[in-house]
Amino acid sequence: MVIYLDHAATTPMLPAVVEAYAGALPVVGNPSSIHSQGQNAKRMLEEAREAVALSVGADSVEVTFTSGGTEAINLAIKGLFWARAPRNRILATRAEHHATIDALEWLQQHEGAVIDWVPVSDTGLIDLDYLNAALSDDVALVTTLWANNEVGTLQPVRAVADLAAAHGVPVHADAVSAYGYLRLDFPSSGLAALSISAHKIGGPVGIGALVIARSATVTPLFHGGSQQRARSGTMDVAGSVAFGAAASMIESDQSRLVALRDRLIDGVAVAVPSAILRGDPIHRLPGNAHFTFPGCEGDSLLFLLDVAGFSVSTGSACQAGVPEASHVLLAMGLDEPTARGALRITLGHATTVAEVNAFVAALPDAVARARAAGYADREPHLGH
Repeated sequence: MVIYLDHAATTPMLPAVVEAYAGALPVVGNPSSIHSQGQNAKRMLEEAREAVALSVGADSVEVTFTSGGTEAINLAIKGLFWARAPRNRILATRAEHHATIDALEWLQQHEGAVIDWVPVSDTGLIDLDYLNAALSDDVALVTTLWANNEVGTLQPVRAVADLAAAHGVPVHADAVSAYGYLRLDFPSSGLAALSISAHKIGGPVGIGALVIARSATVTPLFHGGSQQRARSGTMDVAGSVAFGAAASMIESDQSRLVALRDRLIDGVAVAVPSAILRGDPIHRLPGNAHFTFPGCEGDSLLFLLDVAGFSVSTGSACQAGVPEASHVLLAMGLDEPTARGALRITLGHATTVAEVNAFVAALPDAVARARAAGYADREPHLGH
């Protein structure tokens, strides 16, 4: 049996969500059609929109369904940027998700954006003093994570929004990793836009949403029908229904996950004393534990643990088949060799104490073998 400890990557679909999804798939009717079948599809869609809106305290009119978190983030960043022209400066950190960083770099290369990279601390916390000094009336937007997807650090979203509001600058928060694990109250956040995704809360892959404040203006990425406030395209009724079902089932599981996470962190500290916890030790996602292991390659650890029956993550990017050191850890000031020894363990609604205990028990052997492999690779090879 494989123990799944990679909930930050995706969560298993909940049985009730699978049932709702399967029930909606055969429904015939375009929700933009005015006949009865189309209106039935529209009713299902709007009920799902209401459920998603309720899960973050928003109004249903503020929810634009997307194909997932990546599209929601791109719509927020590019849409706010275009709507705020000729302002061309964007404030963000280098510890963001690649969906944000790649969108920013695209705007820099093709749309004349000037990216002002805000530093983060050694725990991944945004530098509010730098942000405050960098804010001015020529800034198009600020974008920040609500919670770091790799190291779990929680960002002071309301403080960021308050600083930006003094200059009339809209703020977008990527809350994909926070959604379902923290209570997100969109109206009190001060945000212009909030990105979320269904598959992080027990919903299906391929459906997400951008929550856009009534006061915010976002230029759409897609044109051709204006089916939604900020997005054209025939809407995915079944995916939306499944998203709504998952959103309506979000429970306050935070205290249980915090206890499990702390049990894991304490267990790792005893089992592998050289392991270093990364991210904020207190203000972090309930289910996130992220470590670096000196002398180990994170990929080696991942494969060894996989063979032992545990699914975890390095949290690092892998582009074109070439593993890279985590850009998040590098932004936090770690050097590349240290950053390459990372392992992210993330817990979810189905994680048990027994699974955490089993992981802690299996970890020392995996670390010892990964270190041995690393030392062997560094030894000079003699031969002809």
